[in-house]
Amino acid sequence: MIRTSHRLPGLAVTDHAFTVPLDHAAPGGATIEVFARELADPVRARDQLPWLLYLQGGPGGKSPRPLNTGGWLGHALRTHRVLLLDQRGTGRSTPVTARAAAALGPARRLADHLALHRADSIVADAELIRRQLCGDEPWETLGQSYGGFVTLSYLSFASEGLRACYITGGLPGLDATADDVYAATYPRVRERLTAHYRRHPGDRALLRHLADHLARHPVHLPDGDRLTVRRLRALGLMLGMGDGSARLHWLLDEALGADGAPTATFLQQVMQLTSFTDNPLFAVLQESIYGRAGAATGWAAERALAAHPAFAEDADPLLLTGEMIYPWMLREIAGLRPFAEAADLLAARTDWPELYDPARLAANRVPVAAAVYHDDMYVDAGLSLGTARAVGGLRAWVTNEWEHDGVTASGGRVLARLMDLASGRA
Repeated sequence: MIRTSHRLPGLAVTDHAFTVPLDHAAPGGATIEVFARELADPVRARDQLPWLLYLQGGPGGKSPRPLNTGGWLGHALRTHRVLLLDQRGTGRSTPVTARAAAALGPARRLADHLALHRADSIVADAELIRRQLCGDEPWETLGQSYGGFVTLSYLSFASEGLRACYITGGLPGLDATADDVYAATYPRVRERLTAHYRRHPGDRALLRHLADHLARHPVHLPDGDRLTVRRLRALGLMLGMGDGSARLHWLLDEALGADGAPTATFLQQVMQLTSFTDNPLFAVLQESIYGRAGAATGWAAERALAAHPAFAEDADPLLLTGEMIYPWMLREIAGLRPFAEAADLLAARTDWPELYDPARLAANRVPVAAAVYHDDMYVDAGLSLGTARAVGGLRAWVTNEWEHDGVTASGGRVLARLMDLASGRA
């Protein structure tokens, strides 16, 4: 383990680098580096504080880089030492970038490498790190979105390492397949677009105009990729966040020039929002996180699309898509092309290890508090509540006050509520 320390305003910071097995089932084989950033209140930096491990959403999301001590982090630092983990393959943890993917060689080798970046491997990394930092002491976790999926795997296979768990917008269906997930997702995305058009009626005609223009004229993004109608529709991914509708509206506010063609400003922003340069694993592993033993995910979002004719590219209103990844993305988006063949192999894979142990979860005694966002566009509330009933020791708080990013948008109130629930104070 390598560590370095420094100070930021209001924060005592220690950066850690850990060497871990690429495949925890073969500890004598290849290794990778996993990075984590320790944060503490400078006044309490030498105190024996309980640890809170933060598990970021994704898949493929690196841990946040702190700019201040506000929000959930400020609330946590009152009582805890926080560890921001860059999950394997992200941030500074031997990142799986387009360049790295190209260097790994044949598609089969890359697919096997990617398959070792699911929740079970992240949990094994976390346990190795916990033992180095805490010895035999368990720690607490805060899992946002996909971080909640990782938490359920943690409770399934290494609950002895956990003192309490907090989950925000991240209770997966324990037996849900990728097909189940997308059958529920398309109607929620349609509802979100309908609400957006009610709020911003001019955006309906503007998006339809953009789509018609792109269908008739070749338009290219600054990186050379062609902006197609289906790539335009990928902007709907932002709508699941609390400010997503406003962000989409202001993006469209500067979308067209006087000639009716997309502006350079709009094209630059679309490239940044849809290129996956910073988080290719989000696209590459999006369906693999639902992979179960004996069943291929088989590009479930693409197959489910056929059952929803309202999402046709020539439909009016034009419906954007949400957290769906399609095979065309791996071939039309520059930053994803090195992953295309490997992603096809992952979609066809059937030898996935199980990520959850229903019996152990039912017998769980670790206090768990989970925020279930009633209108969550990304994680179906019905599936989440089914899981809440199946996990022992779990208290669910259902709310429509926040969207999927509630733990960040609430300024610490969501985490405070969950801590009170887990401790029995509420």
